[in-house]
Amino acid sequence: MIKKMDRDKIILPLLPNLLGWIQDMNWPVAPSVLELLLTFPEEIVPQMQDVLSSDDDNWKWFILHFLIIKLPVESRVQFREYLTRVAEKPTDNELAEELDEIAKEILETT
Repeated sequence: MIKKMDRDKIILPLLPNLLGWIQDMNWPVAPSVLELLLTFPEEIVPQMQDVLSSDDDNWKWFILHFLIIKLPVESRVQFREYLTRVAEKPTDNELAEELDEIAKEILETT
C-alpha cells in the first residue's frame, strides 16, 4: 500500500520514522520497510548518519548489515569516515556488537 503513495509528498517526509521500523529486523514489518528504504538511497543518508552518531549500537548493527551494505556505492562512500573509524578504532560496545567486522566488509566493497 505505501509503495503506491506519492513518493515526494507522502513517503519522503516519512523516511525518518520509517527508519525506526528497522531498529530490529525481527519485527514483522521490518523487511518490507527495508525494501522501501532501499529505493531512497540518497534521501536516507542523513537519517542513517543520525543513527550512526547515536548510542544505539544494536540499531547500528541492523543499519550496517541490512541497509548500508546494500546501498549503491555512491551512497555508501558517504559513510567512509564512520566505517573507517569503526574498523580501525572501535569502542568497546562496537566491538561487542561486532560493528568493526561489518565496517571492514563494507569498506572492502566501497
